[in-house]
Amino acid sequence: MASDRPLADRPLALTPGDPAGIGLEIVAKTLAHDAILRGRVVVVGDPLPMRDALTRYASQFRLRNVDLRASDALPDDLHEHEIAIHPVPCLSALPEPGKVSADAGRAAYKAIVAAATLSMDGHTCGMATAPISKLALRAAGVSEPGHTEILARIAGRSGDDQFAMMFASERLQVVLATIHLPLSKALTTLTPELVLAKLQLTHDAGRWLGKASPLIAVAGINPHAGEAGMLGDDEARVLLPAIAQARALGLRVTDPLPPDTVFMRARTGEFDVVLAMYHDQGLIPVKLLGLDAAVNVTIGLPFLRSSVDHGTAFDIAGRGVASEANLLHVLRWHLARIDAASQP
Repeated sequence: MASDRPLADRPLALTPGDPAGIGLEIVAKTLAHDAILRGRVVVVGDPLPMRDALTRYASQFRLRNVDLRASDALPDDLHEHEIAIHPVPCLSALPEPGKVSADAGRAAYKAIVAAATLSMDGHTCGMATAPISKLALRAAGVSEPGHTEILARIAGRSGDDQFAMMFASERLQVVLATIHLPLSKALTTLTPELVLAKLQLTHDAGRWLGKASPLIAVAGINPHAGEAGMLGDDEARVLLPAIAQARALGLRVTDPLPPDTVFMRARTGEFDVVLAMYHDQGLIPVKLLGLDAAVNVTIGLPFLRSSVDHGTAFDIAGRGVASEANLLHVLRWHLARIDAASQP
């Protein structure tokens, strides 16, 4: 049953990602760092690796089991050195750090499903996620390549036109028209219908971020946005029909713009959001501007999902050198958005 508590009074579910990666380390460091977050965030995952992470990286803290299905609030008597966890037991032994395994993939997947279900049922104010391994998911038999596709399926947003990935930072907001696809397949997936749907999602996301009528910049598919057809006809064939329909619906959308300059122009405030056509086109500029201050957001879901903008970093897993800065930023960003949305 959905909670009748205000959204801002519900806890934020946090999944620790692949237990063989750096996720548990950064979760432990983040929650140990910030008492306000400890009072609003509940880890959703297997207690075994989380307990080990606390021993390694935040030894003054201990876990406190909570069942968010029975209570959509943290215990009133949560101790200052306790970290709340909604347990999702899965592992019988700790995975080897830095190694892809089906067990680790299964544990990560079950935590995602549990947190998404809690969010769908209204027990939380959404979910935040630490990084997972696509290879471990595949080894565990999960068909989807990542968080975005898993959550879309759980939420009943099965069509590619019903959800999108957005990266939000202080100076640049980018939505991806296609996500985890080989480049050759991404280019054939782009259609006027898909681009129109992504423009509508981008418009809604821009309004949610506080822009009454966001100006959306459309990145071209080809170099120089096709150079009037000299470098390709994809802009005229795919993008311009979608742009015309979006404008007819009242959306503020640019013509296709050269991808090599559109992100620079957006960074200086000329546009509110950029719709990029494929994964690396949009993420290279986001990550170049700084991983620590970027938030991965799935738009189109019935709840807010935020995530770090980096991977599992198997090469440094278990060494204690991973930075929690991006996760700290993500959790604070998520709760700030929830608080702002809850204001009358």
